[in-house]
Amino acid sequence: MTGHIPGRVLCVGLATLDVLHRVPDFPAPNRKVTATRQDVAAGGPACNAAVTAAATGSAVTLLTALGDHPLARLIRQELAGFGITVRDCTPDRQLPPAVSAITVHERTGDRNIVSTDAGGVSARPPADLSALLAAADVVLIDGHHPDLAGAAVRASAPVVFDAGRYRPHHDELLAAADVVICSGDYRLPGQDGRADTLAALRGIVRTGAMTAGGEPIVYWDQGLGTGEVAVPRVPVRDTLGAGDALHGAFASSVAERGWVAAELAEHLAWAAGVASVRVRYPGPRDWLRHVPRVTEKRQ
Repeated sequence: MTGHIPGRVLCVGLATLDVLHRVPDFPAPNRKVTATRQDVAAGGPACNAAVTAAATGSAVTLLTALGDHPLARLIRQELAGFGITVRDCTPDRQLPPAVSAITVHERTGDRNIVSTDAGGVSARPPADLSALLAAADVVLIDGHHPDLAGAAVRASAPVVFDAGRYRPHHDELLAAADVVICSGDYRLPGQDGRADTLAALRGIVRTGAMTAGGEPIVYWDQGLGTGEVAVPRVPVRDTLGAGDALHGAFASSVAERGWVAAELAEHLAWAAGVASVRVRYPGPRDWLRHVPRVTEKRQ
């Protein structure tokens, strides 16, 4: 598309170094298993969403906390290869970034993850945060690094909140974000089941959605009502980062087209299509060769 100006996505949140192993079976306690594949890649919800948004054609900035440890440099180097601008709120930090140990079941695509996430890292908003927010067409926050998320959710651009696991500071984010996309495992305090959480969220979140793996995405808007978006049926080989891919694709779609609540289902359907590409391919990056460009939505 000649002369096309890509949408600008600002992703705010966690970046980790992921060490991934594909295994024929998850090991039992005190047992070892030989992996059939090993990968090392940048990870974390906001980081994975940034990679997806960049792969689909958006101009992406990632606001996160990395530091100057050699492992942090690996993350920064990989993201630069995707054309992602990294803004580091902790440039002088010498400790290693969070390292996620990930095991993916070869046959089912299910995964286990162990990570420190953003624990123990104090990331303060940069002095030029207002300029970063003003330059974005859409802001995506993953709720990690609470001070960053709390500041970014006040952006004038549409704010999309990736709600994965509840934390107390989410109360502010749920109420303030323009769109909240929750995992099917997301639970509010005092809510045991998906249906109860979904009902409670509809009273808090003005526009939102809840995913459920390969099942339809439930969405709602307090002014427009509720609905469902079908998820493409595809062979599943790796579920790691599928939700992150959906969030990044959703943000890319909004950045390209603009945000109107009435188009929520359209944005979700395109994002679900991108996530369905992700789960078809093993490993953290193989699928990017097959991802659609956001400009193809208009063709």
